Amino acid sequence: MKRATKRPEGFTKPAHWTNDPPPKPEANEVDEDLSPTRYGDWVHKGIAIDF
Repeated sequence: MKRATKRPEGFTKPAHWTNDPPPKPEANEVDEDLSPTRYGDWVHKGIAIDF
């Protein structure tokens, strides 16, 4: 199958498209109350799931 490597003629880039790189993700905060390794189980919608 032949793959398209160029945009079709008449294509115009939408105004909201940019060439800027995406922002770097922010560091997550660790909440020990919700950590599954604290008690060895997960809590999902108020139900503890043991594994």
